[in-house]
Amino acid sequence: MKKDNPFPYSDDNKRYYTWNYYLKHTYHQKVFKVPLDAGFTCPNRDGTKGYGGCLFCGSAGSGECVKSGIDLQEQFEEGLAMMRKKWPTGKAMAYFQAFTNTYGALEQLKACFTPFLERDDVIAICIATRADCISDEILSYLDEMCQTKDIWIELGLQSVYDETALAMNRGHTYEEFTDCIARLQKTHVKICVHLINGLPNETEEMMIHSAKTVGALPIHALKIHMLHLLKGTALYARYQEKPFPLLSQEEYVELVVKQLEVIDPHIIIQRLTGDGIDALLAAPLWTKRKVCVLNDIDKRMRSLNTWQGKKYK
Repeated sequence: MKKDNPFPYSDDNKRYYTWNYYLKHTYHQKVFKVPLDAGFTCPNRDGTKGYGGCLFCGSAGSGECVKSGIDLQEQFEEGLAMMRKKWPTGKAMAYFQAFTNTYGALEQLKACFTPFLERDDVIAICIATRADCISDEILSYLDEMCQTKDIWIELGLQSVYDETALAMNRGHTYEEFTDCIARLQKTHVKICVHLINGLPNETEEMMIHSAKTVGALPIHALKIHMLHLLKGTALYARYQEKPFPLLSQEEYVELVVKQLEVIDPHIIIQRLTGDGIDALLAAPLWTKRKVCVLNDIDKRMRSLNTWQGKKYK
């Protein structure tokens, strides 16, 4: 499968640094994420920095598949049991996915995270949060956790453009984000950043610039996916009133290939397309064909004889 593939971090036809490749070569066994909802909120939801949250975000935050209101250990056991049906000997990453999982008092965070540090079947902890919600006190605790297990912080950024962040009600600036990266860089915490393609009023050039800019930062991983218009969100309501252009599958594939070309080849690509819940996803419906999208990206990269970082400087 590696034949004619010039990208070094690959065992197959993938011309980018996949999450599967990283997990296989780091842990030498099957590793999967178990998503969790710890009951946090966000500062742009509770009035600290605004109300309503990000315009594209649903009522369950970014963890649309997570069961809220259930004890964390019970959530984990249920998710682990589902994954073990497919991979009986696999190890889990406890993934605190919904909302902002460092937006609380230190003792609250310890109560959530510490039990998973003590579990032998948990190989790492992933914590989704915002760049403006990691105090020095919390950062010190996260670094301390790294002595026991791998700790990943997933920072939702979506775009490097402050005008886009303002329009989407993000509630923080790109400068706050880069400040957070600089602080995290001084610890043992691993950093993953999220970007969204197709946000209103962003051009192809802007989206490539976001990927190029973030892809040159001292981070470990990136997640990229297409904007999902979810029923019940403020952005979908706006779209219904005044539709704005959405990328086609073909346009998205071309864009992602161009983005990968300008990203540091040492950065892990954890995701290149997202999972939208059928009952909530209003558009674009082609995003449901996840395997097809990924296959098209592979085919396009091969046809162009390109790979992640080919144009990275």
